[in-house]
Amino acid sequence: MSFSKPNASAATLTTTRVTPSPNSGLCVTCVDGCPGYCEVGRSALRGKEVIYPQPFGKLTAGAEKDYPVDFSHFNIQGSCVGALGIEADSDKAIFQAVDISTEIGAGEKKIKMRVPFFTGALGSTEIARVNWEGAAIAIAMCGAVLVCGENVCGMDPDAEFKNGKVIRSPELERRVKTYRDWYEGYGEMLVQANVEDARLGVPEYAVEKLGVEGIEIKWGQGAKDIGGEVKLPSLERALELKRRGYIVIPDPEDHVVQEGYRAGGIREFERHSRLGMVDEEPFLREVERLRGVGARYVTLKTGAYKASDLARAVKFASEAKIDLLTVDGAGGGTGMSPWRMMNEWGIPTVYIESLLYKFLKRLDEKGEFIPSCSIAGGLALEDHIFKAIALGAPYIKAVCMGRSTLTAAMVGKTQGQLLEETYGKGKEYQEALLRTFIEAAELKEKYGKDFERIPPAAIGIYTYYDRIATGLRQLMAGERKFALNFVSRDDLMSLTREAADVSGIPYIMEADMEEAERILG
Repeated sequence: MSFSKPNASAATLTTTRVTPSPNSGLCVTCVDGCPGYCEVGRSALRGKEVIYPQPFGKLTAGAEKDYPVDFSHFNIQGSCVGALGIEADSDKAIFQAVDISTEIGAGEKKIKMRVPFFTGALGSTEIARVNWEGAAIAIAMCGAVLVCGENVCGMDPDAEFKNGKVIRSPELERRVKTYRDWYEGYGEMLVQANVEDARLGVPEYAVEKLGVEGIEIKWGQGAKDIGGEVKLPSLERALELKRRGYIVIPDPEDHVVQEGYRAGGIREFERHSRLGMVDEEPFLREVERLRGVGARYVTLKTGAYKASDLARAVKFASEAKIDLLTVDGAGGGTGMSPWRMMNEWGIPTVYIESLLYKFLKRLDEKGEFIPSCSIAGGLALEDHIFKAIALGAPYIKAVCMGRSTLTAAMVGKTQGQLLEETYGKGKEYQEALLRTFIEAAELKEKYGKDFERIPPAAIGIYTYYDRIATGLRQLMAGERKFALNFVSRDDLMSLTREAADVSGIPYIMEADMEEAERILG
């Protein structure tokens, strides 16, 4: 079985002329005269540009590698007996009565969410910037957590700095205000901080000047295993970001590079964040410092690093008593990850969540503090959410979804643009929205005249979230679990021996057999 597809992908706009060799991905016969359809051939022309998915800044990309074990290798147990969390009455135990609300946090004031899924870091990429309004409004209406990603202030062309610290960022101000204007008391907006953000004083600015209550520490994972990459279209922009302290390649101050840019050979520059260096004492001090600045909630997001690094995340999060630990498995998606890194680096989601459960259970048995946890990495639909919560139960309180949320936003936005081109912005346009989006009528009834302020991107996300919330309730009702805290690892069964070995979830022909034997006497 082949797990990977080297040398050609829709993500890099490359293909092969004939059937490829399974190892190298090169065409079985590579002929002189080919213009260079494949990734190797394209790289002969555009070099390191081909490392990244194309067209950069206009898409998100998720791994196409077929991992040996993923969530499809588990099925959800079903039952026809009883009900947990509600009276076992057929007139009362209906799926609409399932409570999927959750809460996260370590202190007295926990973050309550209407749904057990939230949106991961929408940071400094162009695709995150242009879709922020739709995402922020929708997530606020849904009552979930929204994470504003890294480097937003540093990338803001209108940001102002004094002594190397940000004192004003209109872009971050816009993002905070958009969420707050629609906030209904559920969820929270978190602002991420990586190495660059910490140097620029972003956490202090966000908390002290903008009133942000939550800061998410990021363990150097902006573009998977490296620190975060953004394309810069002009020499002037590249020079500006280098002056702000970012690593920019090629060096825009080099006269040779400038000559290549003017000649058209160099078409863009790359901004990179620095790699974070994790150590226990500095991490604990930083958590306390952020709390001292005024952050009510301090969270941590870490990536698909090796098992010992996951153990560090679990142990340090426990020591610091942070409010949320989010673990992001390999195979998900970003708008800026190197394509081969996206496919070939890190521990995939099922594997890393199985390790996370093992590590948390060990600390739990020792009586140590267990932080609220969430899992991310290629999750998009209600069965993913149920399985992810069950696999890590009782420790997983929510699922983090980034790419799928942006998909709903972009589709909603595109449909809105098509309707506007057809009907303009008048009464016919409003009526067309009601025909196009199934949840638009509900939003219009709830928000009245303010419905006209809700962009189609937000309606798209809201409608998508409503779908997966409904689907999750149905799955839980079928399992006779009418509140999220009743979901457990017993609700899953492994379809293969390998999945059972990785996860500790019993093989399907062995799951629930003790109870079956007891019934048979």
